[in-house]
Amino acid sequence: MGRDGRVFFTICALLMTAGCAGSGESDLQRLNREQALTIDSLNKEVARLNQELDVVAGSRSELAKAKTDLEQKLRAELASGQMSVAMESRGLVLTVQNQVLFDSGRCEVKASAKQSLGAIAEVLKKRAGKNLIHIEGHTDNVPIRVSGWKSNWELSTARATEVIHAFVDDYSLNPKLFAAVGYGEFHPVRSNETPEGRQKNRRVEIVVSPKKAV
Repeated sequence: MGRDGRVFFTICALLMTAGCAGSGESDLQRLNREQALTIDSLNKEVARLNQELDVVAGSRSELAKAKTDLEQKLRAELASGQMSVAMESRGLVLTVQNQVLFDSGRCEVKASAKQSLGAIAEVLKKRAGKNLIHIEGHTDNVPIRVSGWKSNWELSTARATEVIHAFVDDYSLNPKLFAAVGYGEFHPVRSNETPEGRQKNRRVEIVVSPKKAV
């Protein structure tokens, strides 16, 4: 190979090396940019989650005050075992036995229950703020035979809905906060083998979540 040929190949080799170096630098810059964007995105997500945790912590503090208020206003009902109140992982849970609210096989809220519901509504209005409130209906496992309900699901859902109507229509609570859930007989808290157990399973649970309504 002559001198000119060797010069030509040397120039080509230098150009290829320069091209590879430029390409490597570009890839590194792009990688750094992508990593920076990822880190920024992660930092924003951490900030959002921390803010969400602060909101939940504040909500739980307020729910603890709501629990104290309910214990004071419903002292007689709690002492009789007709109601119970507890803080759980899902939020503040007030359990009301069905015989307090409804006649057997019916979904209309009894007039005698209005005073207790009024006391509960007062606490919810004061303490619940914009927290989600789930009204959950439960029954025992005795099949529907006489009334017009297709199953215990329909009955439990209708009862949950009627409690919401009482809170919204009679006590002017915000309807956007509520959700009605009917569990039928499928979430018992006692054995259905005894009358006492079945009575405990027939209940409505008012669950005030620490999460806020959207």
